[in-house]
Amino acid sequence: LIRGDTTAAASALLNTRGYAAGSLGVSLGMDAPEAALLVRMPERTWGASSELTGANVRAVAGDLEPKRVAVLRDAFGSFDEPVRPLHEVIKSLGFGHVAVASKITEHHARIVVDEYERNPQGVYKLKSASADLLSFLHNKGSRVALMPNLSAEHPITPLTAIRKGVKQSSNEILMVAPTAFGFNEQAAQDNSFMHKASKPGEGSELTRQVLKEYAGLHHQLTEVAGVKVTLYEHDLAHGTPDACFPNNWFSTHPVGEASGGTTQSTLVFYPMKHPNRQAERRQDMIGVLKGRGYNNIVDMSVHESDNKFLEGTGSLVIDRVNGVAYVALSERADERLAQEWVQKLGYKELVTFRSTDLRGKGVYHTNVMMGIGTGVAIVCAESVQDLKERNRLLCALKKTHEVVEVSLAQIDALCGNVLEVEDGKGLPAMAMSTQAYNAFTEEQRKVIRRNVNSIVHAPIDTLERVGGGGVRCTLAELF
Repeated sequence: LIRGDTTAAASALLNTRGYAAGSLGVSLGMDAPEAALLVRMPERTWGASSELTGANVRAVAGDLEPKRVAVLRDAFGSFDEPVRPLHEVIKSLGFGHVAVASKITEHHARIVVDEYERNPQGVYKLKSASADLLSFLHNKGSRVALMPNLSAEHPITPLTAIRKGVKQSSNEILMVAPTAFGFNEQAAQDNSFMHKASKPGEGSELTRQVLKEYAGLHHQLTEVAGVKVTLYEHDLAHGTPDACFPNNWFSTHPVGEASGGTTQSTLVFYPMKHPNRQAERRQDMIGVLKGRGYNNIVDMSVHESDNKFLEGTGSLVIDRVNGVAYVALSERADERLAQEWVQKLGYKELVTFRSTDLRGKGVYHTNVMMGIGTGVAIVCAESVQDLKERNRLLCALKKTHEVVEVSLAQIDALCGNVLEVEDGKGLPAMAMSTQAYNAFTEEQRKVIRRNVNSIVHAPIDTLERVGGGGVRCTLAELF
């Protein structure tokens, strides 16, 4: 519910201070008496006060008598700058959910909240002061759609996600620390992003260097972004030098994914091309995954005996909200298996194409040349040489997302190998390597940034150079 201007006096007060009439309050509940009403005060406040009178509240709430009032303040707005109207900051989507202008995720544009609660005498007493608005909304249980412009409904996917109760990204991921990492000769046969180095073995300096970098990535995700990580390790005896790329052998999908097409919580196992990657499907990990209680288990790994492969969310880059799967066909991405996957998961559309890298080699995994977030998609369209396929790919993405096109040189820096995760505030954060972050242009970073709460990056140069995969490859989402 967005409260309109209910009194001439309130309208006059708002207009004298540059506020727009018609956007006086945003309720965080339907008609629930305990729900907080988010407001701007008629006069700019310079901090919390110990109490608000009933008259203070009526000036912005009209005939409502909310139990709680949350007053928004511009934390770092200069004294002589106009205050941003409420309707440019936040908009109700119903049922306590809101759209918020992504601009406020920038440090200098932060908004803080002072919350007041009405006592029996009708006076609103200060309950909490200076809470970050996005944290406040998360703690109140509101889902937030970050939008570059609240007056427009594009990109449409953030709004669709809220209205349909679907998420593109997860706050939980599974990672496997590269404790026995080394150059994988089998995978190098068709991965031109890999550079030859030492095999895994005792006393390996390569393994120790990769682990230092990987620990930094883990820190950024868990301690900075607030992502929950289920962490495994592996031993030399496992014979899995690429175990740190777990997203290729399984994926998870909640009920309602694909715009409602996924009717059961689902765990999928995938057919892997190379024997030492097939060995990454460890029984201890499978047991834990099954223990999460998925109602539907799809085991596509049986196709390995037919030499047909589809390597998880490496081969499949999926728009979980709208139900579109994108696949760069290769030795590791069979078209018929992709069609089978779409049918079993209830997806609406499959977009296939062929992609080549800077060296003219086929791109081994789709997630090297593209990634999809809630509001933004990153793609190397020039890697798709067939113009019909390229146009279909771009048209499909632009229907639902703001698109960042990257070059062949940029995918060599793993700019396509990014993953949107959900941070500790329930907001989208884009995870990537520092190499990829630096390879994006400033304008490209701005486009990504206005669709997420933050960009999280860490240097994993050695892993990228030797393993041929970036940050996205190391993260397997848990839904």
